[in-house]
Amino acid sequence: MARNTRQRILETALALFNAEGEPNVTTNRVADELEISPGNLHYHFRTKADLIEALFDDFEHRMLQILSAPEERPADIEDIWFLLHVAFETIGEYRFIYRDLTDLCGRYRGLHQRFRGILRLTMEAARSLCEDLIAAERMDASPSELDAVIRNIALVSTFWLAFDQVHDADGVRPDRAAWQVMSLISPYLVGEARTLLQALADAYA
Repeated sequence: MARNTRQRILETALALFNAEGEPNVTTNRVADELEISPGNLHYHFRTKADLIEALFDDFEHRMLQILSAPEERPADIEDIWFLLHVAFETIGEYRFIYRDLTDLCGRYRGLHQRFRGILRLTMEAARSLCEDLIAAERMDASPSELDAVIRNIALVSTFWLAFDQVHDADGVRPDRAAWQVMSLISPYLVGEARTLLQALADAYA
């Protein structure tokens, strides 16, 4: 029962943080939503910081699994598209982190270093995937161009959600974010890779 309550607290807090913004949701609000006493909630999570850290633990675990997944073969365009889609789905599920990222990292200093770790791994994964394409002669980019593409991928990956919600306001769209990142790579693709990306773009449209 205790484990059940803990999980319900996490799920409810995540939903409220996503919908209303983490700074606007108190632990009492979470308890009220669950119809439990604040004392019951604090039995599982002593402070709001503990609750946020537990949610970040879950998010971090999932992102590390996605970004660190070993590949048995060099990546292709479809592999990259799938990885991006899964990553952006996860970001969408924990969007409160990205919605209030600067403020969150400022108030919870431990999260700052951990998020930087995710950002660093994102860039390493992007570089590895692009280098696979270059090695297979499906992408043609100089070292400086590759560096710029990787930084832009990290930038779009981190801030797409805020832009998407303000610009379109039609909910979280991982497919749109994946396509936006692929469009950064597109100018450097050659041969069959460009044709395949166009087919993916047509399917997306």
